[in-house]
Amino acid sequence: MDEGSQVRVPPFQYIHVLDNNSNTTRIEVGPQTFHRHDHEKIILPATKMCVIPPYCYCIIQNPYIRVNEKTREPLIKDGQVLLRFGESEIRFSQDWKQPFPLLPGESMKGNIQPIEVVGADTALRLFALRDFEEIDEETKKVTKRIAGDEWLFLGPSIYSPRVDVEVTGHVQARVIKPDHALLVKATKSCTDSKGNERKAGEEYLIRETGTYLPGVMEEIKDIRKPIFLLDTKALHMQAINSFTDVYGITRYAGDEYLITNKQSEIHIQDIHEVIVREVPLQVLKEDEYCIVMDPFVDGKNIIGTKQLRRGATSFFLYPGERLEGNRIEKVKVLRANEALLLKAQESFYDDEEEKKRNAGDLWLISGPRCYTPRVEVVIARERQEIPMAANDGIYVRNINTGEVRTLRGQTYMLKAHEKLWNKELTKEVAELISHRSKIPVHKRVKHKMVTYPVSYNSAVQIFDYKLQKSRVVFGPNMVILEPDEKFTILSLSGDTPKRTHVVTTMELRLGPDFMSDVVELETTDHARLKVGLSYNWHFQLDDENPGKIFQVKDFVGDACKALGSRVRASVASITFDEFHKYSARIIRLAIFGEDEETKKIKNTVLFNSNNLCITNVDIRSVEPIDERTRESLQKSVQLAIEITTRKQERRARFGADKVEQKAKSELACQKIKNLKTIEEEKQNLVEKQVACKTIEISGQAIAEASGRDIKLRIEADMSVKQAKLAVEASEIETKAELDEAKATQDVKIAHNLKVIEMAMEKARALSDIEAKKFEELVATIQPQTIQAIAHSGPQMQARLLKGLGLKGYLMTDGNSPINLFNAAKGMVAAPNGM
Repeated sequence: MDEGSQVRVPPFQYIHVLDNNSNTTRIEVGPQTFHRHDHEKIILPATKMCVIPPYCYCIIQNPYIRVNEKTREPLIKDGQVLLRFGESEIRFSQDWKQPFPLLPGESMKGNIQPIEVVGADTALRLFALRDFEEIDEETKKVTKRIAGDEWLFLGPSIYSPRVDVEVTGHVQARVIKPDHALLVKATKSCTDSKGNERKAGEEYLIRETGTYLPGVMEEIKDIRKPIFLLDTKALHMQAINSFTDVYGITRYAGDEYLITNKQSEIHIQDIHEVIVREVPLQVLKEDEYCIVMDPFVDGKNIIGTKQLRRGATSFFLYPGERLEGNRIEKVKVLRANEALLLKAQESFYDDEEEKKRNAGDLWLISGPRCYTPRVEVVIARERQEIPMAANDGIYVRNINTGEVRTLRGQTYMLKAHEKLWNKELTKEVAELISHRSKIPVHKRVKHKMVTYPVSYNSAVQIFDYKLQKSRVVFGPNMVILEPDEKFTILSLSGDTPKRTHVVTTMELRLGPDFMSDVVELETTDHARLKVGLSYNWHFQLDDENPGKIFQVKDFVGDACKALGSRVRASVASITFDEFHKYSARIIRLAIFGEDEETKKIKNTVLFNSNNLCITNVDIRSVEPIDERTRESLQKSVQLAIEITTRKQERRARFGADKVEQKAKSELACQKIKNLKTIEEEKQNLVEKQVACKTIEISGQAIAEASGRDIKLRIEADMSVKQAKLAVEASEIETKAELDEAKATQDVKIAHNLKVIEMAMEKARALSDIEAKKFEELVATIQPQTIQAIAHSGPQMQARLLKGLGLKGYLMTDGNSPINLFNAAKGMVAAPNGM
């Protein structure tokens, strides 16, 4: 600003002027026109004065020193206002009602702020920045605060801030609903709002319903909600510290206990306990039971024991208790064909059978009955009677002796010392039995008796490896396999030519039957032939040794090999032409041999090893292996076939001519006989037709005359009957009308009587009900209660008036007239002061 300039300072504004000569700063307050000199400098242009609205304040840094607090005159030294550097001052609206300027060196910290109103159930958290003394204006009590102190300023009130106090936060009261609790933690050792001493880190519950304002050393951790205990739910709790709970019971650290609705309908978890789990109510019906392990008796668990609980009942499992098998069992209902196999787990005295049971004993109880097992007893198995047909059976083993026996054709219940025994079969036997019975191998029941139907004219060998004996069963029959027996398996050769192990069977067919084979032969002139042979065979049975037929396991292959070797040996010594001419005789002679006495070929050949008897041999085919031999053989065969064919044709033609001539002669004779028979039948027909016509005419005349007579008689009878019926119908109608009228009147009279009786009964029953109701009501309430109710009206009115702070009351809508004589009674207090 240029020298000699003028500065206008409006009202309620001020400027700061620096005097360079004295190096002091002064304030100039408007309204004025300030003339600045050359040695002066305006360092603060025109600024509005500070105006503090009502209920507001501001913070002034580096406030000036006053000569007098009332006049607020500043202390000036050497032309300079003295300040309290580093200090702050709070100026309130009630003390600084007029606008004021900031003196040189003063500054406002922040903006003007309203005075904070602390509402009800709230507080300010205050922190002392330095030592000071606080004086309560109402009680004049002096409180000394030390730097670092923390405390609460409680509402409802207006908080006037101080420069040596810092507001660190706001505290809001928490509402504790009914049946709720507040979990509070003491951050430092203190005394809570209830006057209880608390240590640092201690947690506790506030259970009183209402609002709770935590102290400065308290921290709200959580709100504990109520846990509702129903008839079907309880709480399994565990104490983490030793304490006395709200029910007055001392709990030690580690204790586990149960809280049910018998103790309280609502439970709030204490800080010294944790909820392990919710325990459901165990409900046992009349037909149910359970076994409780480690039962809770007299406040402690009896470890290692069991307790039987039968229905109908309900209970909670206490800590440490558990159900055996984690389930509720049904009472065993046994029918007449059922039983239970019981096993004693420990020694006890059986009251039911009046005998002592040792640990490990097994016994049966049979139905019909209901059975609940004792804690010393376990149900080893449920058993039923096993019904068996005539050819059905089972294998049963005695567990005491190890003996296995077969039971068949009866209904049997296993004894306590018995169990079903599984009969194992080889894969081949199982497949053969499955093929015959049409039951898959995997569906076979192993403990069922093994049976095998032996076909007609067949035999099966069974070996008992315990007795080292064999037996043979001939069909038709049913083989029943004993526990120590097994079937003899035969592996026979098959196909043509024969291959080993083609057929696996248990049955040996006794024959007669046949088997085919192909034998390769070579004559002396080296002609190689393939001869197809079929052998008829059967077994010769030996009553003393019936198992001899099973001595050779592959009798088919062995027999074909033996017979083929005989044929090859015989043909090897002759030529092809000789064999071709006499092949049948040569082969039969090779196989059966020649009788030394008669020099004839034998009819059979017998294998002594297994009594196999060959009764015949048939040459099915002879096929040369060499090509030239095959061609020559085919030519000779064709020539023989042509000769045979011509011979058969001539024989057939001669026979046909003979039969034709004979048939013609028989046909002519038959025609003559037929003509004669026809004429005789015609004569007989004419005679019968004449007789029938005569009978027909006479019968018609007789029938017409008889019919007219009968017609007239019937018409007369019907007229008489019709008249009688008309009279009877009239009588019946008249009688029916009378009966109907009488019945109607009787019904109406009976109905009216019944209605009257029902009305009387209803009235009588209603009166009885009302009388009984009044009598029971009086008996239930009792005369003393009725008397108390009669006197309770005035007393209750007086108590209500006293609770409301009224001596009396009168309520009206302004429209209805009021009897003030009666109304005055309620406005007088009760004599007893209630």
